[in-house]
Order: sequence, then C-alpha cells, then structure tokens
Amino acid sequence: MLSCKQASKIISQSLDRKLTTGERFNLKLHLLMCKYCTYFSQQLQTLRVAMSASVCSIENDSTIEMSAETRKRIAALVETNQVQP
Repeated sequence: MLSCKQASKIISQSLDRKLTTGERFNLKLHLLMCKYCTYFSQQLQTLRVAMSASVCSIENDSTIEMSAETRKRIAALVETNQVQP
C-alpha cells in the first residue's frame, strides 16, 4: 500500500510520463481509500487544464510582445539546457 507521500509523487509524475502498470494499480488502489490524495489528483488536473488554456491564450495574443534581449536570453538558456521543467 502506498503512503500519501508516495501517492502524491506518483500523481505528479503522471503529468509528465506514462505510469507503469504497477504504479497505476497501486495508485488507483490508494485513491479508492484516500480522499485527500483524490482531491490532490483532481486539483493537479484542474491546474493542468487551466495552464494549458492560459498558454494558448497568451501564445495567440498579438498584443503581447517580447523584447529582442528576452528572446536572446531564452534561446541561450534553451541551447544550454538550463531551463528547469
């Protein structure tokens, strides 16, 4: 049986990668018995949807402009893999 700490870690990881069959099984079992982790999972999904909508809105907003210096800084960080996920 997973602890809440283990379950919350797996819930977070599920946003970034496909869980193994064992992880999915253990997480579902834990979520059946733990309303707090279920709430946490639902909250993360809601945040993910909200952030996706926000990003789309910002990307399609022609009134937002980025300075050339900012573009250069971002490009340099991406090239050196210094951007934190």
